Amino acid sequence: MTIFYFTGTGNSLAVAKKIGGNLISIPKVVDGENLHYKDDVIGVVFPIYVFTPPGMVSRFLEKAKLEADYTFAIGTYGNMALSTMSNLQKKMKTKDFDYLNEILMVDNFLNIFEMNSQIAKIPKKKIDEKLSQIISDIQNRKRMDTNPSCICKDIFTSIITALPFNKNAPKYIVNDNCTKCDICTKVCPAHNITVKDNVTFGNDCEKCYACIHLCPQNAIHLKSERSNKRWRHPDVSLSEIIEANNRG
Repeated sequence: MTIFYFTGTGNSLAVAKKIGGNLISIPKVVDGENLHYKDDVIGVVFPIYVFTPPGMVSRFLEKAKLEADYTFAIGTYGNMALSTMSNLQKKMKTKDFDYLNEILMVDNFLNIFEMNSQIAKIPKKKIDEKLSQIISDIQNRKRMDTNPSCICKDIFTSIITALPFNKNAPKYIVNDNCTKCDICTKVCPAHNITVKDNVTFGNDCEKCYACIHLCPQNAIHLKSERSNKRWRHPDVSLSEIIEANNRG
């Protein structure tokens, strides 16, 4: 089994690790020439950002040829998924996924969510129980679309994803705590950050917020963030996220 994954603060990588198999970071391969992969089972695990996959995940699915007897896609989200997963089928270069599912986890979107509140809700989200069911479904080659297209969901998803907020790169603030340790550049999957005399952000941000949450000095902020608390999934180390995202 091969699983392609995208991760910012570890949620999706934690899910991919639990499912198992050969794990491949999408940022490491998305710009490759030959994206033809063959295995008995191929899966994609990614976070849902404002009802869409990260742009890099969409680009990968539009380019890649995934040849397998069984394919699946799992979206991790923190609030609502709406039509994200049903819309995913439209991006596939080859056949549709055989199995689609979503799993509610901690939301790291600091514009809206307060992290202490999100972390306090973990027991109610029953993450392990949901993930165990997903793993069982995959092992048993279950075929299902858990989020079928719905006109109301589709309309709301289209409206929200079309808002200017989703098109513009966030405005980051770097305070005097910054030691220019370079970790932000290493955890950025888009290779969008440069550290020299200053920390400079480009226009290719994936909005994963890895740079904010994984800064060891808590030096990177958003102007309107709801929380000074940061999040990294406890089952994923900083070195694993660097290995996944550092395109150096």
